[in-house]
Amino acid sequence: MNTYSETERYQQSRTATLVGVVLNLLLAAVKIVVGLLGHSYSLVADGIHSLADLISDGVVLFAAKHASKEADAEHPYGHARFETIATVILGLFLLAVAIGLAYDAALRLSTPQTLTTPEIITLYIAALSVISKEWLFRYTQKVALRIRSKLLEANAWHHRSDAISSIVVLIGIAGSLLGFASLDAIAAILVALMIAKIGWDLGWQSLQELTDAGLEPETLDKIRQLITHVDGVQSLHMLRTRRMAANALADVHIQVGAKLSVSEGHRISDEVRLRLIAEVEELSDVVVHIDPEDDEIEPSSAHLPLRSDLLAELQPHFDAVPAAQQIKHIRLHYLHGQIHLEIVLSALESCNPPEIEAIKQAAQKVTSVGAVEIFQQLASN
Repeated sequence: MNTYSETERYQQSRTATLVGVVLNLLLAAVKIVVGLLGHSYSLVADGIHSLADLISDGVVLFAAKHASKEADAEHPYGHARFETIATVILGLFLLAVAIGLAYDAALRLSTPQTLTTPEIITLYIAALSVISKEWLFRYTQKVALRIRSKLLEANAWHHRSDAISSIVVLIGIAGSLLGFASLDAIAAILVALMIAKIGWDLGWQSLQELTDAGLEPETLDKIRQLITHVDGVQSLHMLRTRRMAANALADVHIQVGAKLSVSEGHRISDEVRLRLIAEVEELSDVVVHIDPEDDEIEPSSAHLPLRSDLLAELQPHFDAVPAAQQIKHIRLHYLHGQIHLEIVLSALESCNPPEIEAIKQAAQKVTSVGAVEIFQQLASN
């Protein structure tokens, strides 16, 4: 499993994008010049399309640079959402390109007299554009998958859309040379629909991310399995996830033994967090909340008093029981909407059963107190 820092992701994204910038600039210049000299309107339009790609490359570079910044006081979760926003913009840009191609094709179909027969060299340039843009798509997509960048993947598909538009131009020029002048316009409408589908998918996915949509069901199942296999975890609930560009965040409540020590519960939560980050590639951070019971089912303990207030309530009742003077420590367990007590008595003196029962009854006079267990402290050697 390859993992890259935000700086490394930015560097690789920047290199791939700059390769696209150079190639798009060259292709745009060649297609526009040859299209004008070779009387091919479609090749000129395709050249303008390549120039439009330069705009998207600029968006990619800007967003990738800002997304790679470390977290700060204003953005404690980092700047990855810059990448998400830019992906939405690219999706909208692809939709706009699709509408433009469809409109242009429809216009040419309605006015066939404006079509001219292109020179043979325009066919060769269109073929060169198809090959170049397909190579650029495969190269950019490979980098995008390696660094898990949705933004770079969006730009890769933009290169593919340009390759498809060049195929349309290739068919159109060939059709014109063979006497089928309307063939390229019909194909252009079909390709415009394909480009619109790509733009919609990319834009919609990123909009879902901006609204904190969760991870896929199969990933959630994997997360649940990993959590339940951690020693000490009895169950889990309230699992929530959300995406942030290439990464994802999660928070979950796990139930552990009701009377575990705080430190043991914390250790279990650490193990859950570390295991999830190690085994689920997308997860970059996990917040684990420890529960002694399922707080989606059991009554809330939020209304119960904290230790100092409870002890203040217990004290008058204990003052009335002489044996209560032997109490050394009281452990509190907030369970089932009540406070369960574990009372530890001094090892210096022993209490008889009636005295122990008197201490229990005194404690249970406080309405928030539930079960009471009393233990005798062992004498040290």
